[in-house]
Order: sequence, then C-alpha cells, then structure tokens
Amino acid sequence: MANRKKQGKSKEKDNGWEERVVQVKRVTKVVKGGKKLSFRVILVVGNEQGQVGVGVGKASDVIGAVKKGVTDAKKHLVTVPLTKSNSIPHPINGISGAAQVILRPSAPGSGVIAGGSVRTVLELSGVQNILAKQLGSNNTLNNARAVLNGLTQLRTFSEAAKDRGVPIENLYSK
Repeated sequence: MANRKKQGKSKEKDNGWEERVVQVKRVTKVVKGGKKLSFRVILVVGNEQGQVGVGVGKASDVIGAVKKGVTDAKKHLVTVPLTKSNSIPHPINGISGAAQVILRPSAPGSGVIAGGSVRTVLELSGVQNILAKQLGSNNTLNNARAVLNGLTQLRTFSEAAKDRGVPIENLYSK
C-alpha cells in the first residue's frame, strides 16, 4: 500500500505558471530507532506557452515536498519551440534511464495523445497536437524526464537552416 501511485490533477496558478502533482509516494528510511517516513513528490510546472520543467521534492510532509518540488522544477525549465498549430516542428525521441519516449507532431485538432506523466508535461508545455508513445520503463519520473530530453533536442526550421548555412527557403523545397 505504501507503493501505490496517486495520479493528481491538483492545479495551482501562480503568475501564469501552473503546477500539477504527478505522483506522491511514501518512502521510508531505516534508522536506529525504526523507520523514518517521508514523502516524495514528482510535479510538473509550466506556463502553457513553451516553458516546462519537472521537479522532485522530498520532505516529512506533503506540503513541504510540493514546495521543494516547485523550486526544483523551476530550476530545470526547458523552452519548447511550438509551431503555428501548437505542435512540435519534427519527430524526436527522448531518453532518460531505461525510459524512451517517441514524440511526433500531429494534425491540428487531434489533441494530446499520450499517457501518464508524458501527457502532463506536454499539456503544461503548451503543446496541443502531438502523438507520444512510451517505450521501456513505466517509471513516472524517468518518463517525464525523457520527454524533457526530447523537447530540448527540438529545433526550429530557422535554427536548422542557420546551422547548415543555407537559406531557410532551401529547407522547404524538395
């Protein structure tokens, strides 16, 4: 029972930043006098305009763990390049530990097709049309970090053209 996941939909808005608790887990540490109970919280912070972060907080009470998680998430913010249809520019894979996530842009109106912590990260980043698939591990934290890894690898067309040293018009032509 101590290992049971709690998928939270708790939302808080703070100056445009929204935070969602993905998992609250009771963890114990064995000490001389017995077991010391604490809580580990995984949460996602995003402004739904292209910035998102995943944080982990650990404390003796849930509220303290959430506060620590928010500060940790804001330290690890990632900027996501969004297209006009609120999707990602190109398909990409993200890896963290044994978790692998495939992210593919989707047609306008299709919505966020993803599950678990992947969905939460993508929604708070502002992506509205995307298809995602989790491969490998079912670990909530590793899947969330794999999405962040994939989102950091995204490049816009103008960035790709600049890196290659060609005009942006040449990227669109066949």
